[in-house]
Amino acid sequence: MKIPLLAFNDKGIYCQQADVYLDPWRPVTNAIISHGHADHSRWGHKNYITHHTNVPIIRHRLGEINVTGKDWNETFVINNVKFSLHPAGHIIGSAQIRVEHKDEVWVFTGDYKTEDDGIAVPYEVVKCNAFITECTFGLPAFKWQPQAEVMEDINNWWMENKAEGKTSVLFGYSLGKAQRLLKYLNPEIGTIFTHGAIENMTEVIRPMVDLPPTVRITKETKKDAFTGNMVLAPPSAHGSIWIRKMTPFVTGSASGWMAFRGGRRRRAIDKGFVLSDHCDWYGLLDSIKATGAEKIICTHGYTDILSKYLIELGYDARTAHTQYEEDEMDTKKEMEEEL
Repeated sequence: MKIPLLAFNDKGIYCQQADVYLDPWRPVTNAIISHGHADHSRWGHKNYITHHTNVPIIRHRLGEINVTGKDWNETFVINNVKFSLHPAGHIIGSAQIRVEHKDEVWVFTGDYKTEDDGIAVPYEVVKCNAFITECTFGLPAFKWQPQAEVMEDINNWWMENKAEGKTSVLFGYSLGKAQRLLKYLNPEIGTIFTHGAIENMTEVIRPMVDLPPTVRITKETKKDAFTGNMVLAPPSAHGSIWIRKMTPFVTGSASGWMAFRGGRRRRAIDKGFVLSDHCDWYGLLDSIKATGAEKIICTHGYTDILSKYLIELGYDARTAHTQYEEDEMDTKKEMEEEL
């Protein structure tokens, strides 16, 4: 019986021929990491390989690990298996992992998006026989607006709040989303303050990306300094004692989940902006078609719905369970009630 080039087991996605794991969720000897988010890059592996722009990011999160950085499209061989990293467009340093052995090519996307956000290297189509795709927003209901339109809405919202003498508090994940928002916030409107978690990560990324100036919020920051200005904070800060210092404030959230009716209400958010670092339904379908792959494996997200649709289109499609979805499942289950 032929051994598949990539297989799913209790530790992660495994290439037996090379004895290497892709984004493993349990400690292993050799790990190739697609990007820096915590569900994909975990502590405890003996050896890490990732794109060189992701090296400072995962070192910031994981400490002094043994990590090797690679360039885009650089081929490295392990036990006669060829590997290379290709832009995924998800966040800065995010990569698809291409695996080739005996004229068979598999591609693992990690997380990805096809819109060029001006920060991450844009997504690259990689031809393959088998394609492992995320399905975070794998429903026809998800269709994104262009980024420029969303950021214009956010800056207009900020100006409206400033005119009313209120602080704008905008929530986004500390790695990826926060820097994407920061890149396009208009500093001419006012000062951009940052929560410590966001500022720490932004300091790591700033040498690689041109970003507007920010001011870290500390215990010494005076309450009246926030009035009319912008505060970037992680979602975990919502409802905390920390945020009370910004009163009077208006809250906003930038997320693909804001596309659901009732998404803002469920999180007690005043304003929702639909901005995701993942593909929408149409981006997923276009990407899958462009690879030329016949075998599609759907992971983390709406796997059943996407795989069934792909089977109807004639693909050899199936689902596979991973632990990447753990950070997303509470949101996903909650929002499904809105369908």
